[in-house]
Amino acid sequence: MSTTTPGQRGHRAVVPTTGAPLPIAPPQAGPVAVLPEPTDLHVTAVTEAGGTVAPLDADTRGVVWLDAHDPSGLADALDAAPGVGWVQLPFAGVDAFAHLIQEHGDRVLFTSAKGAYAEPVAEHALALTLGTLRVLQKRARASSWATEPEGVSLYGRNVVVIGAGGIALEYLRLLAPFDVDVTVVRRSADPVPGAARTVTTDELDAVLPDADVVMIAAAMTSGTAKLFGERQFRMMKPSARLVNIARGGLVDTDALVAALRSGEIAAAGLDVTDPEPLPDGHPLWSEPGAVITPHQADTPEMVAPLLAERVRLNTTAFLDGTGEGFVGVVDPVAGY
Repeated sequence: MSTTTPGQRGHRAVVPTTGAPLPIAPPQAGPVAVLPEPTDLHVTAVTEAGGTVAPLDADTRGVVWLDAHDPSGLADALDAAPGVGWVQLPFAGVDAFAHLIQEHGDRVLFTSAKGAYAEPVAEHALALTLGTLRVLQKRARASSWATEPEGVSLYGRNVVVIGAGGIALEYLRLLAPFDVDVTVVRRSADPVPGAARTVTTDELDAVLPDADVVMIAAAMTSGTAKLFGERQFRMMKPSARLVNIARGGLVDTDALVAALRSGEIAAAGLDVTDPEPLPDGHPLWSEPGAVITPHQADTPEMVAPLLAERVRLNTTAFLDGTGEGFVGVVDPVAGY
């Protein structure tokens, strides 16, 4: 049940740039299966776009897959319905489905939710940023009144943002009132609105020494696994904060624990970890410099209507048949 009352804005889906050519020929329109457990919200999104929702069978041409934790179920669905030409995935991150995208990407168009959840996730990233700067990770553990003043302001700080997707762009918008100096690290050096500078990924190490905050919002691919490790932490200020709302595997967890313990960095705000879920008794749980949230930057209540809007847009494009209008198209070569 939604807690949004009439007149409240709520979250809006952020629509990434459209218009790029599809990686394959436009899929053939036809019945759409909403799986593995259809919801009224997402079924309605298909039918409002003019689509027909039907059980998975030989006539199925599109699949809306709602379970981000069941790639094997989607694999079975694709094997059972070889006529499927379009699959809508439920999350922005598609690393769990990477093997399916690689296997079927030459004939199936995969679209993700990238950009759709930018507002709630960026909001959480800002909360972790402010929380670690104000040492709330220590305050929450305290059992007596502290007399040593700690904490710094976000105003005027140097922030490095890794990634330039919808979450990163929304985070930059939220940072604007703080007059921060932002450097964006991405695959391309094309300028990013709201950033003072944009550099390519191979220049990451060069911009780390001046960073007060590093916020990771990059896609998880084979090329970005453990993007942050022992060398990167050594380059950072002892006062720097790391925020990760992307994927836990982008950071070497053992190196992070060592960096926090040795004082190489001051704090880490994590909504994602590696491993995930983070096991009971893991050193990060008791690390005074870490604040951890259980991958809930976007709760089901927040994202369900945002995904429904993505489903509606892409069903419209699917039925159009021209290949135009798809949002969140996954590049099978890049992996996101």
